[in-house]
Amino acid sequence: MDQDEGLTAVDNIVTQFNTYEDFLDSQITTVDLYYLEDESLARQLVELGYRGTGEIVKREDFEARKAAIDIARQAERTQKKTLTSTGKDLHDNFLKALAMREEDNRAGKLSLNQADTSQTHLFEQQLTTVIFIRDKNSHGQEVSGYIDYAHRLKSEDFEVYFNGKRRLLPRTTDMSFYNWDSHIAVCNSSPNYQVIADNPEGLLFKYKRDRKILNVDPKAQPGDNSTRIPIQTDLYTHAVLFDHVSRRKT
Repeated sequence: MDQDEGLTAVDNIVTQFNTYEDFLDSQITTVDLYYLEDESLARQLVELGYRGTGEIVKREDFEARKAAIDIARQAERTQKKTLTSTGKDLHDNFLKALAMREEDNRAGKLSLNQADTSQTHLFEQQLTTVIFIRDKNSHGQEVSGYIDYAHRLKSEDFEVYFNGKRRLLPRTTDMSFYNWDSHIAVCNSSPNYQVIADNPEGLLFKYKRDRKILNVDPKAQPGDNSTRIPIQTDLYTHAVLFDHVSRRKT
């Protein structure tokens, strides 16, 4: 049995039994109890591998996997509770696209159904999304900018955007902001991206984790492991999402 099969077997046992003693009891036969006349001794013999009717699992392996699975389940429940898009009746393509990416941008990892499952034992994959928006603000001024979605999710409550009470617009604190009326231009590096504003080819963003360059010029390729997705939306004059996937050996 290889390592992956061994882990699968242990996981199956851990999810089937609440305690290690319950697992040991499942390996004890009535014949064992008849001859040994001691349940504690019968458990010890199963644990040592001298008796039993199935897979041998060490106590430390059982308890370690049990704890790991419980932590993963708790983290999953907590993560689902924090998704502000959950249960919202979303009609616009832009909000639907953000909702699809909310969990991955919050968690910092790709969901299993999006990851390359053939490589999950070798690589950890992380998704971050850069949002471009161009539209008019509350003063009627045209503004545009690039937003680090993962950073914004951590710094503010997105429920007001998903329930339609407020529109998401670039701010002077985002990675880039430009007011087309006042000509105010601001650039800021975020926790995930370094802004390269003095590039002759135009604005670039360097992802800090893998140091890959994201090129937001619509006439250029977005870069390695990056995808440009224009969004047809009724909420904004122009909206584009840039998804970047980084991979790191585990």
